[in-house]
Amino acid sequence: MKDQVMIVTGAAMGLGLAAAKVLAQRGAAVALVDYNADALKTAQAEIAADCPQAKMITVTADVSDEAAVKRYVDATVQAFGCIDGLYNNAGIEGRQAPMTEYDLGVFRKVLDINVMGVYYGLRHVIPVMQKQGYGRIVNAASVGGIRGVLNQTAYVASKHAVAGMSKNAALEYGKDGILTNAIAPGAILTPMVAEAFKQVNPTDPKAAEAQYASHNPTRRLGDPADVGHLVAFLLSRENGYVSGQVIAIDGGESNMYGNA
Repeated sequence: MKDQVMIVTGAAMGLGLAAAKVLAQRGAAVALVDYNADALKTAQAEIAADCPQAKMITVTADVSDEAAVKRYVDATVQAFGCIDGLYNNAGIEGRQAPMTEYDLGVFRKVLDINVMGVYYGLRHVIPVMQKQGYGRIVNAASVGGIRGVLNQTAYVASKHAVAGMSKNAALEYGKDGILTNAIAPGAILTPMVAEAFKQVNPTDPKAAEAQYASHNPTRRLGDPADVGHLVAFLLSRENGYVSGQVIAIDGGESNMYGNA
């Protein structure tokens, strides 16, 4: 991926950081975007230690703010001259609660970040890619974007929306050389997922983690690097014809729902 330019949102930790590491290792220049400036600096240092030749910029931005999204797009073009790929990864889970008891303020925040944040990224990156006649986009959906998840109405609604936007972007901009896909990770052991297990079992989250993993065909949770390698392929020139797909990366577990 030498000389290619990638944007990764939510790059300070979890699946964003994992993908940014893989992209840098493969030679891409990477714009790291996150709302947490301190965590972003730590992530940049971690990538630089692993990949000293990596070309990077960091942009502190709240993806639910359209002006901030435009700023990270403009900063990337100014620094590197183009945008070959966007990993629209930033997102939050929200809270776990029954549908009729869900906090409306939290619901709106989940939609603002998970849906509008992805949309703003598409809205401002796609015109850059159209001018180039080339682009690759990966949006972070979830297995919660292809099925229901108990007590996570806002998250599930947001991730279904991401899956739908990805399909529409593929239909509308494939003619411009832009391929768009969504990934649907299952339980990948990121800080966000670890926090979810704390909500499930506050006294023993590791027990909740082990219980969940026991139902997976692989008998383990996913590693962030598993997702990073998939994202890197979909953003690379090696991907010449995969578009409009929602690709589950969950150890095969989504094939079991309703049967276990």
